[in-house]
Amino acid sequence: MVTLQSDARSQRLTAFLSGEIDHHSAKTIREEIDLAVSEQIPKELWLDFRDVSFMDSSGIGLVMGRVRLMELHGGQVSVCNPSAHISKVMRLSGIDRLARLQTAPQSVMAAAESNTGGESV
Repeated sequence: MVTLQSDARSQRLTAFLSGEIDHHSAKTIREEIDLAVSEQIPKELWLDFRDVSFMDSSGIGLVMGRVRLMELHGGQVSVCNPSAHISKVMRLSGIDRLARLQTAPQSVMAAAESNTGGESV
């Protein structure tokens, strides 16, 4: 599942992911994020993994595909709040060389709370 929140002022789209990310759920998540990116063309895409309980290789593919999409639009991806296990998997896969890994929960929460002009999409 994904909940999207955009902040036009900072040109950021945040995707709050939750539950399990496997080959069944990844397709729907990809489609929702890609549609929002194509419509809004943000400079930053934050993928917040705080509420992700499980992730298989489809999660790595999800991040890699969004990195490529954002590069096409001149933007970048940040992976926020992954669990220790998911963070380790991402580092082993090399995602940390393509996207920023942010493990401090306050980084996303502070941005979300200060987002007075943001809207859910």
